Amino acid sequence: MSKQNERSLDALIAPGATDGVAFVFDGAPVRRSDFAGRVDDTAGWLAAQGIGRGDVVAVWLVNRLEWMTLLFACARLGAIVAAVNTRYRAADVAHVVGLSGARMLVLEPGFRSIDFRAILGGLDKAAVPALEKLAIVGPAELAAPWSCIRFDAFERRLAPPAAQGDCDIPVLLFTTSGTTKGPKLVAHSQATLSGHALSIGKALGLSGRDHSALAMLPFCGTFGMASALAFFAAGAPIHVLDAFDVEPALRILKEERITHSFGSDEMFRRLLAATDEPKPFPHAQVFGFAAFQPGWREFAAAADKRGLPLRGLYGSSEVQALFSIGRADVAFEDRIECGGWPMSPQARVRIRDTESGELAAPGVSGEIEIDAPSRFLGYFRNPEATAEATTMDGFFRTGDIGRLRADGSFIYETRAGDAMRLGGFLVGPGEIEDELKACPGVADAQVVAIDLKGQARCAAFVIPQAGAELREEALIAHVRDRLAGYKVPARVFFVEAFPVTDSANGVKIQRAKLRAMAMERIEAE
Repeated sequence: MSKQNERSLDALIAPGATDGVAFVFDGAPVRRSDFAGRVDDTAGWLAAQGIGRGDVVAVWLVNRLEWMTLLFACARLGAIVAAVNTRYRAADVAHVVGLSGARMLVLEPGFRSIDFRAILGGLDKAAVPALEKLAIVGPAELAAPWSCIRFDAFERRLAPPAAQGDCDIPVLLFTTSGTTKGPKLVAHSQATLSGHALSIGKALGLSGRDHSALAMLPFCGTFGMASALAFFAAGAPIHVLDAFDVEPALRILKEERITHSFGSDEMFRRLLAATDEPKPFPHAQVFGFAAFQPGWREFAAAADKRGLPLRGLYGSSEVQALFSIGRADVAFEDRIECGGWPMSPQARVRIRDTESGELAAPGVSGEIEIDAPSRFLGYFRNPEATAEATTMDGFFRTGDIGRLRADGSFIYETRAGDAMRLGGFLVGPGEIEDELKACPGVADAQVVAIDLKGQARCAAFVIPQAGAELREEALIAHVRDRLAGYKVPARVFFVEAFPVTDSANGVKIQRAKLRAMAMERIEAE
């Protein structure tokens, strides 16, 4: 195998000495050889549909075998997968499909909990001019203003074309936090994906004989994809949930003696709450988590007493999830902090003082900058944003605030700017504000994150136009029809003006004041 091919996703398929189980979907095992055959089938099918080098296929699926085969098949062809979050609604989908220039959209209209038909009904065809056809997974039929074909790759057995050799071109696009123009598309190559997968496996000491994983996170995000590829590369079986649900997750963790799983603090909180056993997961070795909810430290302490081996993580779409992790041999307080040690020994982390612009010493907070083999190629079709996010010497400016520790690890402290963590996803308030501003009678809108009964939600403040009669319920319904559920404001408050402060750079909205106002109004009700 050539050096170039060693950096491909195809190289991860090689089973080594044994043909072990790669994935378990809906209780059905898929061996590595079976998966390789499905990739061949999918590559042949895509080629027959006219998909080739540089073409974009948007994948709008929950976790299932087709998701993975499409990624590996597109890599063979030199094509690109645009990952579409299944929680997205019309405006989100249109943005990703339109910006990526996707020619094909793959979806499963019959999935139990997503109304794909209604979402597509709200999709403006003019917003996705490159889209030619919908590929339907499963038996359901779909009426849409695009050509609809069945994804029957596993039935037709078309001969796969020869693999293209360039492992440094884009193969997968993740979405990142939104701006007023919507989420950016983060481009990764085969080399960045496969290299990071191998680094994770080596750092965690994974083996196919001793370890197994429960995939609770969606493949459409870097968190779910990075963890899945890491275990696949190590030859360790991956038990896959199509979407997170406490009951099947709990059953698999126990019955299959799962050693590793990765998720949010809220996921692990719900799992522990669902069982009365004092130590329900005796086989668990590493449960890596990202802290999104208030009170996560208190939860981690309680979980530790029940034997849950939680370890803090750090990552982003740009440097991939599971970029770093806390070590098992450090104090509990250090082990659970988001950050830790990079998975790759070639990764470099530094902190830049946001006031002086100089590199900061250990213990001093500033913006986290990262250079690593897992770093993205850039923002797809957005060189300006790529240049803005990259330093002159090639480090990615994360927009996160943290500090270095004397032992070489680092701690993530908070997100710089105005981005919000909602539903486990980083969300820019601008995309929600734009939807509110599009409503008749709305003069202006601001959105902030609040802690509502232990959950991170957003609250909106709206200035009505003169003489307009607005209803909170109608504005919330509008956003719910257009955006993912976690982006929908829990409350909408009407004000005459926003609190502002004058600065050297102009007038700025006091978002902290808005958050306080929201909580005061809620508590007064």
